[in-house]
Amino acid sequence: MKGILVTGGTSFVSKYVAKYFQSKNYEVYVLNRGTKQQIENVNLICEDRNNLKACLKDYSFDAIIDVCAYNQQDVKNILDAVGEFKDYIFISSSAVYPETNIQPFSETQRTGLNKIWGKYGTDKIEAEKYLFSKVPNGYILRPPYLYGPMQNIYREPFVFECALKNRKFYIPNDGKMKLQFFHVDDLCKVIEGILDKHPKNHIFNVGNSELVDINTFVELCYKVVDTPLEKVYITNHSNQRDYFSFYNYEYSLDVTRQSELLVEQKDLFEGLKESYEWFKNNFNEVGKKEYIKYIEQNFE
Repeated sequence: MKGILVTGGTSFVSKYVAKYFQSKNYEVYVLNRGTKQQIENVNLICEDRNNLKACLKDYSFDAIIDVCAYNQQDVKNILDAVGEFKDYIFISSSAVYPETNIQPFSETQRTGLNKIWGKYGTDKIEAEKYLFSKVPNGYILRPPYLYGPMQNIYREPFVFECALKNRKFYIPNDGKMKLQFFHVDDLCKVIEGILDKHPKNHIFNVGNSELVDINTFVELCYKVVDTPLEKVYITNHSNQRDYFSFYNYEYSLDVTRQSELLVEQKDLFEGLKESYEWFKNNFNEVGKKEYIKYIEQNFE
């Protein structure tokens, strides 16, 4: 039985990753502070990754799946503390590509400051560089917007909530801005492919090959909830993040490399259904923002 360490393991991506590999008969260890409910049948290493000391030295892992590292220090803390391991897979972000790069962004393009994502993106860049300086054979995944069951970020859950309340939906501009998604289960399959095949490429953009515009995304969310949709277009507002759950930033990733690890991508409608089924029973786990309150105060 292969043993893997998943950083986090208590919310969205890290939780899903831990549960996925546990279901695949891996011996799964999760590293977190033990402040939230843990997944059944995994091994908890109850520590703060900023104060690990020697707590990992006696372990040997086939892989470390670092979902929760945001910066160089986060990666350094793990590498300084861990004993033996074979593979290190770091979940980075598409935010590492400057918005001025030619699109779709490819893995061979330069990384740098993206004015939309700011420090989040540059910190991820530093984490990537540090990993490769210490683990040249490590792997880096750069996803766009992740979605699916266990989603605790108020993106598609916001649209679901509006649909459940039978609200009109307020769409920025003409709704034609494109969004790129990736289901968390597909992310796990890519990780599994890396562990099985050890591909020669070590940086992968991951994501759906087909983008959808805001109109289509909202329509699919309302269809999932089975609620009629009435759209209201907002054309004279400077900051769409006041009332909508995505930045005013359209980009696309070239995910050609991904095809060697993922044969088929999950259909967006089917993936949103899975996300909605989880959301209905776990609403309190979502980090809610005050988009609806803003809409009520400014548009209604």
